[in-house]
Amino acid sequence: MKECNQCGKCCLLYGDGGLSATPQEIESWEVFEPDIATFVRDGKIWVDPITGDKLKHCPWLEILPQSSDTSPIKYGCRIYNQRPQDCRQYPVTVADMVRDGCEMIEAVDLESPRAAQLQLDKLMAESRPAVS
Repeated sequence: MKECNQCGKCCLLYGDGGLSATPQEIESWEVFEPDIATFVRDGKIWVDPITGDKLKHCPWLEILPQSSDTSPIKYGCRIYNQRPQDCRQYPVTVADMVRDGCEMIEAVDLESPRAAQLQLDKLMAESRPAVS
């Protein structure tokens, strides 16, 4: 399994308001991060603060500067340290990664999915509990 290359597939796929935030996260944003809280309405995240419509993309996803014209596009998160738990915990399973076209996955991971899951759990240990 490769390290994350910041391809942004997960953020582009799930950053359209399909994610959730805990009431505690939303409350913390309201108190300490009002810029983030402006994109929350009725407990739903990534909502247009003016229209109330669900956004098509996460408002905090940004394209990072490229080192050259031929460099692949990389994405960053402007609220990385305050991002919702849904974002922190992704990916949960190797199956999630395969389904979503995650670029961290390698052929050897597909040949040994159980070993790949153990490796993923180790990589994600600080972000989420391991999956059994």
